[in-house]
Amino acid sequence: MDRTRWAPMSLRSNPAQDAAVAVTRLGLGARPGELELARSDPRGWLSAQITPVGADLPHAASGQPLPSAQEDYQAFLASHAAEKAAGADQDARKDARQPLIDAIDGEVLARARLGATTSAPFRERWALFWGNHFTVSTAKGEELNATAAAFEREAVRPHVFGRFEDLLVASSRHPAMLMYLDQQNSVGPNSPSGLKHPSAGLNENLGREIMELHALGADAGYSQADVTEFARALTGWSMGGGGGSVEQQGLFLYKPQVHESGGRRVFGANYAPGEEAQARMILADFAASPHTSRHLARKIATHFVADDPPTGLVARLDRAYRSSNGDLAVLAEALVAAPESWTPDALKLKTPYELLISSYRAVGFVPADARKEVFGPLGSLGQRPFFAPQPNGWPDVAADWAAPDAVVRRIGWARSFAGGHAPADPVQVAEAALGVRLSADTAAAIRRAESRPEALTLLLMSPEFQRR
Repeated sequence: MDRTRWAPMSLRSNPAQDAAVAVTRLGLGARPGELELARSDPRGWLSAQITPVGADLPHAASGQPLPSAQEDYQAFLASHAAEKAAGADQDARKDARQPLIDAIDGEVLARARLGATTSAPFRERWALFWGNHFTVSTAKGEELNATAAAFEREAVRPHVFGRFEDLLVASSRHPAMLMYLDQQNSVGPNSPSGLKHPSAGLNENLGREIMELHALGADAGYSQADVTEFARALTGWSMGGGGGSVEQQGLFLYKPQVHESGGRRVFGANYAPGEEAQARMILADFAASPHTSRHLARKIATHFVADDPPTGLVARLDRAYRSSNGDLAVLAEALVAAPESWTPDALKLKTPYELLISSYRAVGFVPADARKEVFGPLGSLGQRPFFAPQPNGWPDVAADWAAPDAVVRRIGWARSFAGGHAPADPVQVAEAALGVRLSADTAAAIRRAESRPEALTLLLMSPEFQRR
């Protein structure tokens, strides 16, 4: 499809203002020199980051690829077995758990380092949006401690500029999602396994969350019967577990013995018996649904532009999705081209992760210690990495992050951060980080500060820096 059709017919341009919007709202916050880099063509700078190969993959500090979800799951099995064998020996149990702790530390640090250093911050923000949309949280259990990050790398990032249908299928079949939503335990009551083991039953978690959160949206008008029928179609979608062959452990595995055979009627459409392919056909129809288009359009507009998104922007994104058959690259181009994306007012409060990453980018620092420089700050600010409390991911509106106690914690964090990262020239850092968004009052306060740490604290807590 010709993506140029989404270019606005007429749009007044202020290069300095547009560069600030591109870098601080649609990106991750400015690194030194980035505002000047984007100023010559802010929209082109963003569009150039949309690539068919998907989003960048985090790598270990050594540059080596991170472990696959299968390797992470097998490491969990080995660690669990070693811990069980250790019995009451606490030192041995701690040693058995250490590989899992090291694995999640490596994952969290790698993603933070990518955010702090990337020259394609819009691409990274787009990937983080979809990673939160398809949440897999380590709050569920230890087997997800490292596979949650592998899920984002394997199921999400490669598909964020492809077809939404492919992203939906990849996320629904990934072992981390199957474990997170208990799909590996779902057994059709009339399947061979269900008839042999009547206590085993149907689990509707994955089917419900796909319909409510991942695709159609809670207001689409589906019924409980639709959820149940979709859950029946999904039976058999499973994974190789600890009792299976080593080659299958931690991989998607279709198990026909637990599939509830027969035709299905889901959300007004009939589906013939089809074993594994039956659920796949339902997902294709969900991806093509106008309910999904509207649900995603509003969620993207809410994340990128405003908690109460402009109706015109939602409509533009909806049209882009439907006319391109769910091409996410076209959807990203439509977001970049929309006039509503370029309003000068910063209407989004940064989440703790966004605040931390934009702060690292502003001072030009690359984190090297996962516990002290990522887990510690985010834990104190209420957004522990890969630990979203619910399947709908981390909240995306200011009301959830701006409570008085949360603001107090931000102030405490800002002082601590500034104590370790105070620059030689705080005013220069402020100008490079915010450009024309830096207000005269904030600039004056920074100049009057009694110390460099105090000056950086004032920058980090300024309304201009807290919002994007």
